[in-house]
Amino acid sequence: MLVVLGALAWFLVIQPARTFLESWQGAGTTTTQTQTPPSSTDGTGIDVPTLPGPNGTATTPPQEGGAAQPAPPAGAPLTAQDVQRFLAVRRDVQAALGDSFTQLQQVWTDIQQGQSPNILTLAQVLGQVSGSVGAARTAQAQALTREGLTPERYAQIRGAVNRALGVPDIDFAQAAEALRSGRLPDLGTAVQTATPEERALVAPYRAELTQTAALGLLGL
Repeated sequence: MLVVLGALAWFLVIQPARTFLESWQGAGTTTTQTQTPPSSTDGTGIDVPTLPGPNGTATTPPQEGGAAQPAPPAGAPLTAQDVQRFLAVRRDVQAALGDSFTQLQQVWTDIQQGQSPNILTLAQVLGQVSGSVGAARTAQAQALTREGLTPERYAQIRGAVNRALGVPDIDFAQAAEALRSGRLPDLGTAVQTATPEERALVAPYRAELTQTAALGLLGL
């Protein structure tokens, strides 16, 4: 009986976590360092990223002296342009995740309805997204370069957006690492409280950000 249970644990839980982490760790880690930003099309030789507006309309960051305004460094207060850049990255990540996003979205819907994920649910999700998470990570890294965001700044923005949207502090990538290490993952669904400033900045983009909120469960 113990042998059977051990085999089931391996194939149903541990192996999906290992496969997921191999895809997760094997992509997107060096792209932000090597990716060449797209060339400017305004004839100035200056990179001018195109940003999505609240209604999906392309906008350009405010400029001073003809230069594109850089993203604030990690630790700086959240800005509206941060949220716009974040949304642009999320669009690329969702597209790269493909059909796997629909399966992840169902788990997010269940969590919203008060259902806490368990280890079997986690393993199922990890198995479903393993085939596309590498592409999603690569797309994220390329989008970060295009939008002028560091991974640290992006993570900070994601935390603020998640708080404003009420996304619980769950990271399936960290949970997968715990499983691979033989530890029980933390699958708590506690939601951190957003500041009034965070809620106000996210509000104009809330509808579209909510559509991609499930990506926060993967730390994307």
